[in-house]
Amino acid sequence: MATAAKLAAMPTGRTRLEPGDILTPKQLAERLQVPMSWIYKHTDSSRRNRLPVLRCDGFLRFSWPDVCEWLRGSRD
Repeated sequence: MATAAKLAAMPTGRTRLEPGDILTPKQLAERLQVPMSWIYKHTDSSRRNRLPVLRCDGFLRFSWPDVCEWLRGSRD
């Protein structure tokens, strides 16, 4: 499924996370069809409009609903 189709299928205003909603950097890169370097670049804390990230004891995790919301609002 293409990324745009996945975004369209993602309901807005969801309050409950499903098990598949928390992603590793590799899983997020695969889902967005971008290199992992893009993921790390966009989680850099010095970026103005950075990708929403959950930092868990040194590990990066991503909430798919939060990433979808960020993508909808990100225009750069």
